[in-house]
Amino acid sequence: IDGRIAELCETGFIEGTLVIPNFILSELQQIADSSSPTKRTRGRRGLDIVNKLQNQGIVPIEIVDTDFPDIPEVDSKLLQLAKVLGGQILTNDHNLKKVAKIQNVEVLNINEVATALKPVLLPGETLKINVLKEGENPNQGVAYLEDGTMVVIEKGKKYIGKEVEVTVTSVFQTTTGKMIFTELKEDVNKVKTKKRKNKVQSK
Repeated sequence: IDGRIAELCETGFIEGTLVIPNFILSELQQIADSSSPTKRTRGRRGLDIVNKLQNQGIVPIEIVDTDFPDIPEVDSKLLQLAKVLGGQILTNDHNLKKVAKIQNVEVLNINEVATALKPVLLPGETLKINVLKEGENPNQGVAYLEDGTMVVIEKGKKYIGKEVEVTVTSVFQTTTGKMIFTELKEDVNKVKTKKRKNKVQSK
């Protein structure tokens, strides 16, 4: 459903055979047949991605019928299949990785790969960015980098729809990625100027 798996395979970084169990395809089919339009779209996109992977011809794809009728949960079936095959699970599910680690099953998390490849921004660095919407706190604005990283701009609410230059104040790592907190560069410059004036006066 995520879709990035197809792009990852195109890069050639995925080695070996990509095994897709039928119980995963069945779950995708159920989602595609859902009464919810959003779920239907997601399920169909997932099935389209499977077809795309099969047609790419870059990574060998194997559909397997192996099932574990005594195990009801799909994630648990997946873990058991990985143990039987001695394989790794490729996913973007953070909780699945946690459970897999407990059961000594190796997991490749696409979100972690994406996070590792994001440009490193350090406090003090500046960037130009378009403010897209209001933040959770009063007067905050929110923007996004090209890779999807959320950028929170203090006092950025009044600049929604405009491009501003901001200075990074801190970077916060979450389980799903990074959040960057910034201040308007003009505000940072005002503070610096004020501090310099205070130093001159104190002399």
